[in-house]
Parts: sequence; C-alpha cells; structure tokens
Amino acid sequence: QVQLVESGGGLVQAGDSLRLSCTASGRTISSYVMAWFRQAPGKERELVAQIWWNRGTTDYAESVKGRFTISRDVAKNTMYVQMNKLKPEDTAVYYCAARRIGNFDYNSWGQGTTVTVSS
Repeated sequence: QVQLVESGGGLVQAGDSLRLSCTASGRTISSYVMAWFRQAPGKERELVAQIWWNRGTTDYAESVKGRFTISRDVAKNTMYVQMNKLKPEDTAVYYCAARRIGNFDYNSWGQGTTVTVSS
C-alpha cells in the first residue's frame, strides 16, 4: 500500500483560502488515482476531488467546483488541494486517499487534517 501524510489544515474565516498537501511514499503512484475526501461531524465521508496521477485528469464534487483546485507535483510525489472562498460548511476532517487505476475502492488513507471555517 501507499503511505500518505496530509498537512495544511487549520482554522480560517469564511472567504479565506487554505492549501492542503498530501505526500505519498512506499510505491510508485504513476498508476494511481489520488483523492481528497472529507468528513464533517455527524455526516458521511464524501469525495471532494480526485486526480489521475499519470495524466493529471481531475474530477470534483459539485459542492466545491469553482472554489477548490486539485493538483500534483510528480517530482515531489505530492498532491495538493487549493481551497478558496471557504464556507463554514467546508468544515471537516480532510483525508488523502489512493487507489490503483481500475480499482473501485480507495484502500490507502492518510491520517486526516482538520479544516475549520468560522463564519
């Protein structure tokens, strides 16, 4: 499995920006899809954005389209999500995850980083 470590969470005000990072190790991830999930208190975990590592193709949840941008630095084996115009409803624990292309389930997870957006 891939080892994933997130960083960058924090407390911000509504309208602010924040960037999360996720560094992968342990395997070559050129054949992987990497993603950001989040889980708010009392809610189910939801997929926020994903990126196909080999081509950089991206996909977003409707709730974050136009505000969040997922990207990668192949040389650093690091994925990012730039979160702009943050809203209180973006408050959650954000998790980095990975799966092999062709697999349906994400089976490698980071420990999570907390984002809190105050109104």
